[in-house]
Amino acid sequence: MSEFRIHHHVNELLSVLDVRGGDGAEGYIDLLQKHRTPYVTTTVSAHSAKVKLAEFSKTPEDFLRKYEELKSKNVRHLDPLVYLLSRLCEDSQTLQRLQQNAKDRSEACATTAAALAPAPSVLSAATSVSKMSMQELDELRKKLGNATAASNAPLSAEVTRKMLRDKHNKKNPAQLNPIFPGWVYERPTLLGDFIAGPTPPADPPVGTLALAAQEQLVLEDLLFVLVGVDGRNVAAQPVLGRQNRSFIVDATLDLSVKELVHRILPVASYYSTVTRFVEEKSSFEYGQVNHALTAAMRTLLKEYLILVTQLEHVHRRGLLSLQKLWFYLQPTMRTMDILAAIASSVDKGECMGGATLSLLHDRTFNFTGDAQAQEVCLYLTKAASVPYFEILEKWIFRGIIRDPYSEFMVEEHELQKEKIQEDYNDKYWDQRYTVVQHRIPSFLQKMADKILSTGKYLNVVRECGRDVTCPDAKEVVYTLKERAYVEQIEKAFNYASKVLLHFLLEEKELVARLRSIKHYFLMDKGDFFVHFMDLTEEELRKPVDDIAAPRLEALLELALRMSTANTDPFKDDLKIDLMPHDVITQLLRVLAIETKQEKSVANAEPADAALSGLEAFSFDYVVKWPLSLIISRKALTRYQMLFRHMFYCKHVERLLCNVWITNKHAKHHWSHSAKWFAAAFALRQRMLNFVQNIQYYMMFEVMEPTWHLMENNLKTASNIDDVLWHHTSFLDNCMKDCMLTNPELLRIFSKLMSVCVMFAGRMQRFTQTLRLERLPSDAGCHERKKSQAAKVRARLDPHVTKLGHTHSAGVYVCAHAAFVCVQSEETDAASGAGFEASIVNFDNSFSVLLLDLLDKLSIFSSNNCEHSMISIIYRLDFNGFYTERLEKMAVERSHKEAA
Repeated sequence: MSEFRIHHHVNELLSVLDVRGGDGAEGYIDLLQKHRTPYVTTTVSAHSAKVKLAEFSKTPEDFLRKYEELKSKNVRHLDPLVYLLSRLCEDSQTLQRLQQNAKDRSEACATTAAALAPAPSVLSAATSVSKMSMQELDELRKKLGNATAASNAPLSAEVTRKMLRDKHNKKNPAQLNPIFPGWVYERPTLLGDFIAGPTPPADPPVGTLALAAQEQLVLEDLLFVLVGVDGRNVAAQPVLGRQNRSFIVDATLDLSVKELVHRILPVASYYSTVTRFVEEKSSFEYGQVNHALTAAMRTLLKEYLILVTQLEHVHRRGLLSLQKLWFYLQPTMRTMDILAAIASSVDKGECMGGATLSLLHDRTFNFTGDAQAQEVCLYLTKAASVPYFEILEKWIFRGIIRDPYSEFMVEEHELQKEKIQEDYNDKYWDQRYTVVQHRIPSFLQKMADKILSTGKYLNVVRECGRDVTCPDAKEVVYTLKERAYVEQIEKAFNYASKVLLHFLLEEKELVARLRSIKHYFLMDKGDFFVHFMDLTEEELRKPVDDIAAPRLEALLELALRMSTANTDPFKDDLKIDLMPHDVITQLLRVLAIETKQEKSVANAEPADAALSGLEAFSFDYVVKWPLSLIISRKALTRYQMLFRHMFYCKHVERLLCNVWITNKHAKHHWSHSAKWFAAAFALRQRMLNFVQNIQYYMMFEVMEPTWHLMENNLKTASNIDDVLWHHTSFLDNCMKDCMLTNPELLRIFSKLMSVCVMFAGRMQRFTQTLRLERLPSDAGCHERKKSQAAKVRARLDPHVTKLGHTHSAGVYVCAHAAFVCVQSEETDAASGAGFEASIVNFDNSFSVLLLDLLDKLSIFSSNNCEHSMISIIYRLDFNGFYTERLEKMAVERSHKEAA
C-alpha cells in the first residue's frame, strides 16, 4: 500500500470516528509506516480470533455461519479482519469509544430523517387517498419476496460466461476469446451428470421383496447413481445453481438397507458436484488455471469411474454386497469430498487465476497432518499452477507477458513511453505494468514486488531492441517448500537488475548525462554563463513575445563553443525554452497537481504585465528512451525550477555589480553629498553580500554536497529503482534546501530580490540623470539629454515596471516604501532630497525583510529539524549584527504563544 493511500485511509478513519486533537493523522501514518511489513502476520491467530469473536457475539451461530460462508468464497482479507476485530474487542476503551460513536451517528441520522419527514397531516392525507386491501398487500409481499430471492440467486452459467467474455473482449478487443459452439451446452447427455427425464413406470414396492432381493436391487441402483444415472428406487432431485445434489430413496426399503444407502449417497452427490464444475469451468472464459484444475479433476474422476466399473464387475459375479460396497468406497469418499469442497469454493468465490491458486494452496497447507487429503490437494495445486508458472517464467526470464485470460498478477496497460518526456505527471514507470492484488497467489505474496520489478527491468532492455534471457532460467514448479521458487525469482531479479543497470550506466552513460545536465541547469560551468549572459542580456530584456527564439539558440550555440562547455559531448542536447509563466507560478502549478487547488491555479488569470525574457527564460534538455525513465519530464521540471531560481539571483547580482561600476565612474561628482551617497554604497554592498552569500549557499552548501552524495549512492545502487530513488531524493533535497518548497520563505526571499532590483534601477536612473545634468546646456545638448534619458528609461523600466505589479501568485509583492521610491521624480533625485529619502526607505525595507527571512529560517530549522538552512543565518549574520534583534523577535513570539 502506498504512502498516499495510507494517508487517505487514516484521514477517512479519523473523520468517521470524529477523532480530534492528539498527534493528528501524521502521527498515526508514521507509526503505521514504521511497523509496515511485506509479510502476513495475522494468519496464525485467525482461529483463536474467530473463537474470541464468537464468544463476544450475541448470536455466535450466525457469526460462525457468516464466517464460513465468506471463507468458502475465498475472501482474501477475512482472517486479518477477524484478527483486528478480536483485538478491538479486547480493548475496552476503544470499544466504548466505538459504541459511543455509533450511538452519536445513529442519533444524527435519526435527527436528519425527522427533519426530512413530511408532516403528519400530509401522511394521513396520503393514506386516505390510497388504501390497499389485505389481498393486494399479500400479493405485493409475495412479489417483493420473489424479487429478493431472484436477486440473491446465483447467475446462470450462460449469463456468467457471457459477462466474463464481454469483460475480456472489452479489455482486449484485439484478442477475442474463443467460444464453444452452442450444441455443447444444449445436449445434456454430454455433461455426464444426472438428466431430468420422464419418471420410470411404477414397479411393485421394493419393500415387499425379501431383504436379499432388496439389497441386490439397491446395489444395481447405486452403481448407476454413482456414475450420474438415476436408478429405479434411488433418484436424484433437480438442483438450482450451486446447491448440492440430494436424492429420493424408496420409502418402503428396509431400515438397515436404507441406512447404508444414505451413507453411500454422498459419494454420488460429490460426483455430481465435481462433474458439473468440470464441465462448466472447462469453457474458455474461465481461464487457463481453471482449465488445468478441471483437467486434473478429470484424471481423478477417471480413476473413480474405473473403481465403479470394477465394483460393477464384482457385482456381476455376485460377490458384492452393500457392506462391501461401503467398505470399498471409503478411500474414494474422502477424495471425492475434497474435490467437491474445492469445486464449491472455487465456484462460490468466482475464482480465476491467482485466486484459484490461493484457495488451493490454503487448502493444501491446512491439511497438514492428513496425508491423503494433502496429497490430493498438492496434486491439484501442482497441476493448476502449471499455466500460471508458464506466464511467470516468460515474465521474469524474458520480460514478456502472454496472459490471454487476464489471470496473471502483473497487468499491462497501453501507455506510450514517448509521453514521459512531455507530461510532467506521466506515470509510465509506475503504471505501464501494475500488480493486481486479487490475482496474486498467496504463496507469492511476499515476492510480488520483485516479480513486478524483474519483468519491468527486462522489458525496458527489450524495448531498446535487445533480446535478453536469464541464463539461470529453470522451470518453476509449485511446492510446499517456498524456498525453491523463491530462489529462482531472486536469481532472475538479480540478473534483470544487473542487466538494466549496466545498460543504463555503461552503454547509455547515465552518469555522464547527469553531469552534463548539472553543467547547465545547476550552473556548473561559470565561464559559459558569463559568456551567455553577456551575449543575451539585451535580447532577454525584451518582452517574451518580442524575443526571437532562433536568435537565442544561435547565441547559446556561440556561448557553448566559446567556453569550456565545448568539451561536453552532450552539449547539442541543450535547448532554449521560453516558459509561459515565471518560476513562482510554475512552482505553484506543479505543487497543485492532483490537489483541490489544481483547477483554480490552472485557471488563474495571468499577471497584467507581460513577462520579460529574463523571467520566462529557461533551459531544456533532450533525453531519449530509456534514459527518460530517470531524467523524466518531472525531473527536468525540477532542474528547470532550480535553474530559473539561481539564474534570477545571478541576474540580480549582475545588476548590483553594474551599479558598483557606474558608481566608480561617477564617484568624483558626488563629493558634495558624501554622507547619503555613503549610505547608498553601504546598502548596495549589503545587498550584494546577501545575493552572493545566497548563491554560494545554494551552489556549494546544497547542490555540490548533495550531488556528490548522489554520485556515491549511484555507484552502490543494485537496481534501477534505487537509481530513481537516489536521483529523486537529490532533486527533492535541493528544492527543499533552496527554499523552493516553502511558500513562506520563498515569498520573503522574492520580496528581497525585488527590492534589490528596484534599488539597482533607482541608482542607475539617478546616475544617468546626474551625468546628463553635467552636459553643456545648449539646445543640441538638451535634445541629446532627452534622447539619452529616454534610452535609459527604456532600458531600466522593464525591470522596475514588471516588479511594480502585484504578481498573480502573490509572491513578487514588494514593500510599500520601495514602490514610493521607484515613483519619485528625477527632479527630486537631482536635488538630493528625494534620493536621500529613497535610500532610507530602501534600507528600511531591505532590513525588515532580511530580519524576517532570518527569523523564519530560524523557526523552520528548529521546528522541522532541517539544520542545513541555518547556515544561511551564520553567513548573513556572520558578525552578530542581527543577533540581538533576532533574539528580541523570538522573545516576543514566545510571549504571544504563551498568551
